[in-house]
Amino acid sequence: NVRLASSAGRQDAAGVLVRRMYAWRGYALDPAARQDGARVTFYAETDGELVGTMSLALDVHGRLPADENFGDSLAPLRLAGRRLCEPSRLALDKGMSKRVFAALIHISYLYAHRLRGFSDYIIEVNPRHVAFYQRMLGFAVFGAERDCSRVGAPAVLLRLPLDVMGERIRRWSGSFDAAGAERSFYPYFFPLREEAGISARLAALCQGEDRT
Repeated sequence: NVRLASSAGRQDAAGVLVRRMYAWRGYALDPAARQDGARVTFYAETDGELVGTMSLALDVHGRLPADENFGDSLAPLRLAGRRLCEPSRLALDKGMSKRVFAALIHISYLYAHRLRGFSDYIIEVNPRHVAFYQRMLGFAVFGAERDCSRVGAPAVLLRLPLDVMGERIRRWSGSFDAAGAERSFYPYFFPLREEAGISARLAALCQGEDRT
């Protein structure tokens, strides 16, 4: 189950997992942002236990966390009319499967692109993780390595237009049990036939319910 962390208790629980996994990797963590119209947090549960979380910052006020280090790279996208959002604070408990990661990303895509009309993901990642996000989700480098003050480590800016993500979802989602040649996370996304139902439940969540 993937849910929207709409209560303070759920947000705190998600924050505990983020801090634990960041500390395990030796990263610092910026103070948790308040959950409001500019940021939403999703979390994944298995048998009632929180096993994964990610937040999504929405560029509704003309500023994202990545602006602190890459504002000059983001400005041309805004001038071109692109609507940006920034996945962040992604954390999975040890031993979690690819399906947990894929479920969080797929639902964040449905929320950002299908429900809210945002056009691009931008993310800051450690340089050693660049190849992973390129290979597994199709991100491309959009800003050269700089120091990221929020986590105390170097970062590279990556970008993925959400229409490109949509094309890959339509081609590969739900095909994890096939012996295909696709090595990305997309085969572990929900099957296309489930998108409409998930989107409807997600829309209901955004109106005050707490489940998808």
